[in-house]
Amino acid sequence: MATVLLVIHLMIAAAMVFIVLIQKSEGGALGIGGGGGGMMAGRGKANLMTRATAALAAAFFTTSLLLTIISQRGTEPTSILDKPAATSTETAPAGGADAPAAPAGDAPRGGILDKLK
Repeated sequence: MATVLLVIHLMIAAAMVFIVLIQKSEGGALGIGGGGGGMMAGRGKANLMTRATAALAAAFFTTSLLLTIISQRGTEPTSILDKPAATSTETAPAGGADAPAAPAGDAPRGGILDKLK
């Protein structure tokens, strides 16, 4: 189901890009279909293109929401506060628990990021 909806979503996105690009630009020379004349000239073309763009935008929005709902359906909500604290895998220094560890060549030097661990 999600794959079919994703393919439809991509087709809608491509159609929306195409429709936007063939619309006549008001600023001049930005759209592909900026030329005048033809069967759908003037107001009729603007209404059809505007309605097609609005319909495709609504379909794109709907498929985006549906894809989000489908992707979240099988998962349970989680919170970072409910996760157990990370266990430390560091070993005690050779000189005992009270001896400070000697810094290695590129080892951290006790900055604030190391204190946040």
